[in-house]
Amino acid sequence: MKLDILVFGAHPDDAELGAGGTMAKEIALGKKIGIIDLTRGELGTRGSAEIRDKEAENSKNILGVAIRENLGFRDGFFVNDEKHQLEVIKTIRKYQPNIVLCNAVNDRHIDHAKGSELVSHACFLSGLVKIATKLDGKQQEKWRPKLVYHYIQWKNLTPDFVVDISEFMEKKTDAILAYSSQFHDPNSKEPETPISSKTFIQSVRYRAQDLGRLIGVDYAEGFTVERMLAVDSLDSLI
Repeated sequence: MKLDILVFGAHPDDAELGAGGTMAKEIALGKKIGIIDLTRGELGTRGSAEIRDKEAENSKNILGVAIRENLGFRDGFFVNDEKHQLEVIKTIRKYQPNIVLCNAVNDRHIDHAKGSELVSHACFLSGLVKIATKLDGKQQEKWRPKLVYHYIQWKNLTPDFVVDISEFMEKKTDAILAYSSQFHDPNSKEPETPISSKTFIQSVRYRAQDLGRLIGVDYAEGFTVERMLAVDSLDSLI
């Protein structure tokens, strides 16, 4: 299956928190989107890998993404090396996305920056014909995505561009809340974490409101880029 957009996250829920509204919007526009989770989030303080698997599937169904896969890298300990790059390259060549979205370039959780760099490097290497990979016993063709964008996570990074998600903020929120083990639950007996606080989801919505305010809409998501953006004409900007 060829996808228009492939979204990578170091952990299940990264993609939804950083780009859930953008994914929902692009799907409504007819784009085929997939999510690739690098790890199962097994080191998370709350819940378990098995619970996160089910939550990720529920979130997938809420958003309506075409596919979701987990590469099973070690949470907290995966690195940007040849072994991991080749697994990501196989996935990129399998789905041949035009656009890749991935983790923030700098963030509180060490896996986010590692995942960002790993995916970015793999996108470049995937376009080199002399790197040979096989899938189901068949030689894969080289493929390099045209664009790689990084969503924003815990830290307030300055975006290079923002996407109006005003009509899709509620779907983004629903997709995030599918991870019920991770976020605020007054009946939970598990330890508190920075994202399980009562105000965390409010902060996600506030960031989207603030980015929206800056471009004159209700809600927006921000992204950083690896190379200069270009537009066809001045009136293509909003």
